[in-house]
Amino acid sequence: MYMMMKHLHLTAIVISISLFILRFIWLQMGSAQRHKKWVKVVPHIIDTVLLGSAIALCIILSQYPFVHGWVTFKLFGVIAYIVTGLWALKWAASRPAQWLAFACALVVLALTAKVALMKQPLFF
Repeated sequence: MYMMMKHLHLTAIVISISLFILRFIWLQMGSAQRHKKWVKVVPHIIDTVLLGSAIALCIILSQYPFVHGWVTFKLFGVIAYIVTGLWALKWAASRPAQWLAFACALVVLALTAKVALMKQPLFF
């Protein structure tokens, strides 16, 4: 069960990040693709699968946020990724602000991935 859930989680991560990057590229290009219905719906479905698999992994491993530092860091990393992603795709008023938010989102993702691989918190 663990391996199946881990692979589902990792697959959802790859798809989620890929869609984020694709949506950002479309934003920068001014593409009409970003206004299609599937582009607004599919990321939510993938992120729901991602969240569900994360919860299942926490239960399977008996490792929970606010109990285990690395899981807590991952939780805050995901929240920071969501905020910077929204900033990059929706809230930023200028192109430089979009690029700054996009870069911040990628840095947050890299730090969160490092914590996930090491199973050691960076700051706790």
